[in-house]
Amino acid sequence: MFKHYTMNQVVLPLDFEMKLQENDIAYAVNHIVEHIPEESFVGFLRETGCPAYHPRMMMKIILCAYTQSVFSGRKIEGLI
Repeated sequence: MFKHYTMNQVVLPLDFEMKLQENDIAYAVNHIVEHIPEESFVGFLRETGCPAYHPRMMMKIILCAYTQSVFSGRKIEGLI
């Protein structure tokens, strides 16, 4: 079981100056990852323990960080 998340939720940005432009690479990453079949993520599914974050969401975070030439987990955390 994965923690539930939706890309269509309404969330106000912390800073209204920090809006993504329409041609931002994040939209392309989102589009690509959303088109990966659900069956590809079945191997990550675990029934015991605390639910994990969905692999789609984690893949989007990592790919967006890679497009910014950030490869360290600690530096990725610092981008947020």
